[in-house]
Amino acid sequence: MPSAKKTTAKKAAPKKKPSARKKRLFTIGYQETPPSAVLNELEHAGVKLLVDVRAVASSRRPGFSKNQLAAGLKERGIGYLHLQGLGTPKEGRLAARSGDVKALERIYAKHLKTDIAKQEMSELSMLIAKAGPVCILCYERDHSECHRKFIAEIIEEKDGVAVENLVAPQM
Repeated sequence: MPSAKKTTAKKAAPKKKPSARKKRLFTIGYQETPPSAVLNELEHAGVKLLVDVRAVASSRRPGFSKNQLAAGLKERGIGYLHLQGLGTPKEGRLAARSGDVKALERIYAKHLKTDIAKQEMSELSMLIAKAGPVCILCYERDHSECHRKFIAEIIEEKDGVAVENLVAPQM
């Protein structure tokens, strides 16, 4: 009687599904930093869209008013969008300037309940999902003392987005 051959069939390893790259949100402040350093930092990080979250998109600092900033970004292939409704109300800006982060947090939390802030937060979420790497910009160099921290935390929790705070070198 012929002997039965033992065959060992190799099981194919299960195919791994390509993991979806986790979306990222960057933040940056321009305090005490020249425009070229901020633009270099954004370009180096691969940012495709800068979202200005200042209530007032003007600055005494050359290169950081809305039109100047948008022009500098365009030269580097980075889009610009101003979402004024995500800016800090005047009383929040005054609290931030005086270093009262608790007051800023309280004032900004109330502001985030307004219709315009809710609408623009939804728009920001959509942009992060579709536009590629997005960075939100405001004045304060230290994100922990800026309202952009609260925006980033909400997006991170709600959308599972990884947040990275960029810090451009001071020159």
